Amino acid sequence: MSTRVLIDHRKGGASKVRHPEKAHRPDNPIARKPEWIRVKAPTHPVYHETRKLMRDNRLVTVCEEAACPNIGECWSQRHATMMIMGEICTRACSFCNVTTGLPHALDADEPARVAEAVAKLGLRHVVITSVDRDDLEDGGARHFAQVITSIREAAPETTIEILTPDFLRKTNALEVVVEARPDVFNHNLETVPRLYPSIRPGARYYQSMRLLDRVKQLDGSIFTKSGLMLGLGEERMEIAQVMDDLRIADVDFITMGQYLQPTVKHAAVARFVTPTEFEEYGAMARVKGFLQVSSSPLTRSSYHADADFAELQQTRNARLAGAN
Repeated sequence: MSTRVLIDHRKGGASKVRHPEKAHRPDNPIARKPEWIRVKAPTHPVYHETRKLMRDNRLVTVCEEAACPNIGECWSQRHATMMIMGEICTRACSFCNVTTGLPHALDADEPARVAEAVAKLGLRHVVITSVDRDDLEDGGARHFAQVITSIREAAPETTIEILTPDFLRKTNALEVVVEARPDVFNHNLETVPRLYPSIRPGARYYQSMRLLDRVKQLDGSIFTKSGLMLGLGEERMEIAQVMDDLRIADVDFITMGQYLQPTVKHAAVARFVTPTEFEEYGAMARVKGFLQVSSSPLTRSSYHADADFAELQQTRNARLAGAN
């Protein structure tokens, strides 16, 4: 078994306003999705088994709350991604459906519970992500490290991929996470620099780039990864420049997928990028030297993460062998 259902541990009632910071914004009508975005309703029996497992273990999934288009495929393969440090984010990105507000205190038992779940599910590869925790002195870096360590102890054969915040203004936070030695360090740029003020206002493009570059400086054996959402109004040359920036930082893996608008209060879809265009962007990324590329309308950051990790290892080994 292996990877991906985004799992978090939500508490509280369903009546709570999810995005109070967006309530004053004018509505952006949600555009009708093209045929290549639509997916069939899940019917596979393993999907229902996975759903029951989530319920039995009192795990709430971001896949359900975000209405992820890949949920049928992922759950039918028992794929899982853990979301740690709570369900409330200190940022208010205009694309994101995670609740914004003041987070709760960290759960000291969470690393052990996550590790137990990974071992119970028999995951070959697991992805650990989190909300932004600007309220914490280290941005949650030590908690990430504790989760990685706990998984290593409970499931030593499982490879670990983390998808972290940017640790903006958190001195030495990155070093703490890298020292725990995840197999893959993922941090998503999300969009091109020009769109950061409207799409990712709490973040800084060059901070994110420095973060990815610094991971390689600290430990060159760790694979680095980043992702972009397309369809927010970016231009082709801007995407090419972001790819170049990532390669300068020696990032190994890039993912590109279509942005889908969660609610009328979120950023509007500027356009739906066609499958042919995604193939062209994928070809461009490969020419620029990424070890691994995933580019399609339904690609998400952790989509097929287990298979991608195996391919990453094979590609790097082949390149190393060719260089000797």
